[in-house]
Parts: sequence; C-alpha cells; structure tokens
Amino acid sequence: MRVLVVTAVAAEADSVAAGLRAFAGPGPGPGPGPGSLALPGGYTLTRFARTLPPALESDTLVDVLAAGVGPAAAAAATATALTTAPYDLVVSAGIGGGFQPNAPVGSVVVADAIVAADLGAQTPDGYLTVDELGFGRSVHLPPADLAARVAKTAQALYAPVLTVSTVTGTAERAAELSGRHPRAAAEAMEGFGVAEAAAAHGVHVLEIRAISNTVGPRDREAWRIGQALDSLRYAFQLLSPLFEESP
Repeated sequence: MRVLVVTAVAAEADSVAAGLRAFAGPGPGPGPGPGSLALPGGYTLTRFARTLPPALESDTLVDVLAAGVGPAAAAAATATALTTAPYDLVVSAGIGGGFQPNAPVGSVVVADAIVAADLGAQTPDGYLTVDELGFGRSVHLPPADLAARVAKTAQALYAPVLTVSTVTGTAERAAELSGRHPRAAAEAMEGFGVAEAAAAHGVHVLEIRAISNTVGPRDREAWRIGQALDSLRYAFQLLSPLFEESP
C-alpha cells in the first residue's frame, strides 16, 4: 500500500515517523529505512519504504508530510504531494481537541466523517452549511470498512472529526458545535483540506486525531500535548502492519 500521511506541524510528523520506524526499520540505505524527498513549494516528504532506493519502485511506501496549519495550507501541500507519486490512501493525522465525554485527553479518534464545521453562513435563523447554501460540500466520508478497521486496530474511537479554521475557546462555541454535531468526538484544523485535495485526485482519505485538550474554554495549562503525541506515535505503530498490505 502507498500511503501519504499529512500533519500540520513537525512535532506531529515526528510522532508519526517514530511509530512508523517499527514498520520501516533502521536506515537510510538499501533495504528498509526512511529517506526524504523535496517537493515544489518547499515541502519535504519523509519516506518510509520497503525498498530504498528507488522508493517509487516499492509496493509498500508511507510518506509523511508537515503541511502547515489550517485547511488551506493542508489542501495546498496535499495536492502538491499527490502530483509526485501514486498513492492508495491519504491520512490527515495529528493532535486535536476532544469533545467531552466522548473523547478524553490521551485518546485517539478515527473519523467516520470529516466535517467542515464552519464552512457556511450565519443567518438570523441559525447556521447554514455550504451544502445548504448550494455552494459545495462540507462533509467527506472515508471508506467505511477501512476506517472502521483502522479505528479497531489503533484502539480508537470511531466518530466524526470537525475541521475548524478557529480553534474553539469558549463553552458557548463548544455547545454550539456539539448541538450541530452531537456525535463529534474531535476538532482540528486540517482534515477537510486534506480530504478536498484527496477527493480531487480520486484517492481515499482518513483522519486520525490524538486528543491533547478538551474542546471548550481555552486553558493551556490543561493541555497534554506530550501525551497526545505519544498516543499518536503508538497509533501509527499499531497501524504499521496494515500499511504493508496490498490496497
């Protein structure tokens, strides 16, 4: 399987890579191991493949890309990477906020729906999605069988993940999002952008989030970023054998 994993920042990419080292083995050099590939726009892929070099001849390949923060940056970087090699799967991955009590800090969520939660319009009668406005779509659905299997393998909750352009920082905003998306388990800032790029290239998409904080009033002292990054690393360690399978 050829997989592209897209994170926002380097710390998330490093955690994903640490989990994949069990899959790739020590390297670089001939045989299993990580390598790197420079892309247009200043992006760099960290490449894990069963055959290096040349990695593109390997049937088993996972590329990790730190794309930047937010849906626009994520979409641009993902689209750039998708023009460089054929992939079977794109995964948006990183840390995020968890809706309580659905997703406690330290848990992992795999999306059964990737939702653009603030792509729409506020009206006197309430929020309208971009779908309701007739301008596009606000939800991507990962392939159900694969996403459910990934959730089980990663010991993760299987529920919607919301993409927002502004991280929630108040109880009122958290209640509004929960009211519109009662099954939502997590919010982050990149999933929908990654999904849009993957859809444009006809590639399946997943989203995986490790929970670092509670969605609600902003309290940085309560964030557990290190714990979430450890959870992310462990999830990709568990998923590494799955990536070795044929698509």
